[in-house]
Amino acid sequence: MIPLADRIVTCDKCPRLVAWRQDVARVKVRRFRDQRYWGKPLPGFGDPEAQLMVVGLAPAAHGGNRTGRMFTGDDSGAWLMAALHSAGFASQPSSDHRDDGLVLYNAYITAALRCAPPNNRPRADELEACRPYLLEEWQAMNPRVVVALGQIAFDAVLRVLKTSNEPLGKATFGHGARYDWDGSTRHTLIASYHPSRQNTQTGRLTRSMFESIFRTARAILTAEDGPLDPTAFRPPVPSGR
Repeated sequence: MIPLADRIVTCDKCPRLVAWRQDVARVKVRRFRDQRYWGKPLPGFGDPEAQLMVVGLAPAAHGGNRTGRMFTGDDSGAWLMAALHSAGFASQPSSDHRDDGLVLYNAYITAALRCAPPNNRPRADELEACRPYLLEEWQAMNPRVVVALGQIAFDAVLRVLKTSNEPLGKATFGHGARYDWDGSTRHTLIASYHPSRQNTQTGRLTRSMFESIFRTARAILTAEDGPLDPTAFRPPVPSGR
């Protein structure tokens, strides 16, 4: 069987996304006009045996679609790497290009959609076409903790869990919402606002709010195993993208 990463990179299931990502890579923007864009779908990256899986929305048009790696070369990636580094999951606090020496420790980064969508708005059929890739990653890794960045990523994780016969039931998105459940092993899903500009520049998401998500993930992974607390759910703050 062709490895998952190779299948993702050559995927052409969604004509709208294929046309958009290639057009962005051809036209570029002025500040990156001297760079060669990746312009293809993106596989996840990090430790393939990681206990922490971070699920984002999709590659940024001039971030991952340019650099060839998730959350690399854009503002959202800068926020994510700084938070991961602060919690001990990344070797450095920034990530500018895919050969910058970044190493993820016990962490793996992926997304609900593998191609940059126009206006960051994927269609339902495009998310459905990409879902098998996330499902395959989940089944191969069986992560202990999953951090979903934004409502779309959160919903994508819930669909994967349902397909894997580990449904959470009623789960509401909100920054800091946490759900613990027993499937094949004990799992925790943590929801976070996406570190997009519309969230970070408006103050909806602050550095301390975002870093607390990964400190929680670190605490879960380093704590001694104990009986599952059925009340281990914190009501979310009002939801956002």
